[in-house]
Formats: sequence, C-alpha cells, structure tokens
Amino acid sequence: MNKLNFMGIGPKIGGVVLPWIAVTIYLTLKFKNSFTYYDGESRVIFFTGLALVIAGSIMYFLTVPALLKGLRETCIVTSGTYSLCRHPLYTSILLFIIPGISLMMNSWLVLTTSLIGFTLFKIFIKSEYDEMGKVFGDDYRKYMTQTPEFFPFPVKKWLRSV
Repeated sequence: MNKLNFMGIGPKIGGVVLPWIAVTIYLTLKFKNSFTYYDGESRVIFFTGLALVIAGSIMYFLTVPALLKGLRETCIVTSGTYSLCRHPLYTSILLFIIPGISLMMNSWLVLTTSLIGFTLFKIFIKSEYDEMGKVFGDDYRKYMTQTPEFFPFPVKKWLRSV
C-alpha cells in the first residue's frame, strides 16, 4: 500500500502564511490605530477572540493524534474532528485561531492572514485529494461526499438525521 505524504500542502501554505502573520502583527503593534476594527477597547471582543483561539487550539490538539495515527497506519480517519470537516488542522488555524488573534489584537490586518491562507488552501488542496483518491479510492470519495471540506458545520448530515 502507498504511504501518504506526511506534510501535505502545509509547507506551501505555511511558507506564505507564517511570514505574513508576523508582518501583520508587527504592523498592527507599530501602527495600532491604522488597522483597528473599532476605537478603544472592548472586553467582549477580546474574550470572543480568546474563545476562538481556545476552541481552535482544542480542535488542533484533538486532530493531531488522529492524523498521526492515520498516517502511521495508512488509513482514512473519519471520526472525531474529521467527522466535522475533512481538514480540521487547516480549519482550526484559519477559521478559529487566526481570527481569534485578530479580534484579541483588534486588527483587521491580522485577519487577512486567514483570507490568504484559505485562498492558498483552495489552490493547493487538489493535490491532496488526488493523493488520497489514489491511496483509498472509493472509500475516500464517499467520505468526501459526506463530510464538509473546510467549514465544520455538517448541515447535510444534520438534515439527513432529522
């Protein structure tokens, strides 16, 4: 059986996203009033951002062991966070952690990191789909039709269960 690429498209996304977020954080700190959502401080917005960072971190740390097990055993992981969406690692970072940091810092510029990351995700993800399709065939294609790609809101599953 074929072994899966351990890193996937992560380095392609991270190679752009990590320097970009560093620059946006630096610029936000240097020119604080230029990139704010709102004037002043809001504890509600800050703690909403903190809740997103915590939720994203929990999702991330629940996903890593399942991903490593799937890679080690060359099997499809469809339970846990993988039942919510097909890419919970990317989702946890781009949909929860980075927007949370953006809210905590009161910086729309930091939020652009998620937009860039999601755009790169959409550009590069086809290679992962091709690889998974070659290794797992129809089982993976079935999983793809039943599980949302990125947003962890499995509306189709919820509607089917009603």
